[in-house]
Amino acid sequence: MTRQHATKCDFVGTTNVWVGFYVVTAKRANPILNINADTASLGVDPGRLHRIQAHFDQYVDDGRLPGYAFALTRRGQVVHTIYSGKRDKESGAPIEADTIYRIYSMTKPITAVAALMLWEEGRFELTDPISKFIPSFGDSKVYVKGTAAAPVTVAQTEPIRIWHLLSHTAGLTYGFMHTHPVDLLYRQAGYEWGSPAGVDLAGACDAWASQPLVFQPGTEWNYSVGTDVIGRLIEIVSGMSLDEFFRTRIFSALGMTDTGFGCPAEQVHRLAALYVPAPVTKLATRFDAMGNAALDTHPAMLSGGGGLVSTLHDYVRFQLMLAAGGILDGVRLLSPRTINMMASNHLPGGGDLEAVGRPLFAETNFSGVGFGLGVSVTIDPVAMKASGSVGDYGWGGAASTSMMIDPKEELTSTFMTQLLPSSTHPIRSEMRPLIHQALID
Repeated sequence: MTRQHATKCDFVGTTNVWVGFYVVTAKRANPILNINADTASLGVDPGRLHRIQAHFDQYVDDGRLPGYAFALTRRGQVVHTIYSGKRDKESGAPIEADTIYRIYSMTKPITAVAALMLWEEGRFELTDPISKFIPSFGDSKVYVKGTAAAPVTVAQTEPIRIWHLLSHTAGLTYGFMHTHPVDLLYRQAGYEWGSPAGVDLAGACDAWASQPLVFQPGTEWNYSVGTDVIGRLIEIVSGMSLDEFFRTRIFSALGMTDTGFGCPAEQVHRLAALYVPAPVTKLATRFDAMGNAALDTHPAMLSGGGGLVSTLHDYVRFQLMLAAGGILDGVRLLSPRTINMMASNHLPGGGDLEAVGRPLFAETNFSGVGFGLGVSVTIDPVAMKASGSVGDYGWGGAASTSMMIDPKEELTSTFMTQLLPSSTHPIRSEMRPLIHQALID
């Protein structure tokens, strides 16, 4: 089994900002994470860091995970990386520094950043009704009772506003959740894990607008296609397709050279295979039926809610930009105040997901967790019963990937693997104490 970990290596170079340790070495075709030479000076115990790998390697050893990659940064410097197991169990290809992953809903924070960049330019207000830009949403009805075959609906008392979409309080839903009659309506229309063949983002938005809302906008929380609607908003106000906006305004600026919609043919050898747990044994079992969607680099629908592939390196760069207040290597995408807005709790009445959220099958509970603009936010670690800080924020993807940024502790963590669904194992909740136990100041 191929495993690599690092807590120390030579410092290759710096640039002119505090995150400038992050470099591309001349000897590699693809960028890697450069590890800081002295983790102890950053308040991290090198010996305790090894507990992270010791724990998650058990998942690899017994076959529950094919492999994984992990990175931890503190005070703007990478202090630990792990590459363990296989990106393709069948061929034996190992997880490596340049392995490409389907990040699914970890696309959402990127879409939120793109929208907030345009908000900073005055292109819209967060309180604007989305129907100002996508008129079909002005006619959406709200489900109150009945079945999918005979729903009883009423008119909206509040329009869907842009901040509702970013915070999942718009009343939209997902077909794959199987918890509400409207979910079934989405599935019947062809929207479960994807969209009908040939339907673009504009067409998908009109289709969702034609379905009932699960509740009146702004009153509850329900995980949804809202971020995909934000992707369409980005296209309308910027005059660019979503992939072009991401590429020119975010990925090029941050050096995220391996992030995009679909994996190019010349890089497919780096793409990790997708797995699901076997029904009885829970062993990771290859699932190409869904995994092969990542081979399409020109999907009809550009999903801002879950369509990107990326690498550990690229996503850490995105996180470091957020952690540094919106700047990386001298390039500013957002202001620190906008990031503070993004990472604040926007749920009704300041409540947590347990109080205002609709049921969602997840590997963690919702107590003590709020939701911002594109990210979840910890509002009470004691209620959450997990290590963390008030104000830490992040999100994960359907294939068990996750990311977290903790402004108080000045750290970021990133976990990459390819096991669907993310609720299979309690990876995210187990990760928190393993990270925090290694902090010594």
